[in-house]
Amino acid sequence: MSIHFTVSDLTRNLFHSLGLDHERAPRPLNPEQSLLLECYLAGQVPESAWTDYVFETPDLARHAEARRSHH
Repeated sequence: MSIHFTVSDLTRNLFHSLGLDHERAPRPLNPEQSLLLECYLAGQVPESAWTDYVFETPDLARHAEARRSHH
């Protein structure tokens, strides 16, 4: 007996939300996320709020790290 399965979108999203897909490049940000990132980097977003945003969209942290490493 063999079991065959594919990784569903739900599973991929779970890995993404847990940050387990870190080897991939971050997904492009939408305009709202880009503005949020700019505001965070300018010090206009409190760290507690940023943590909530990053929990929902881990790519935000990857973009912030990339921006910091280039400056």
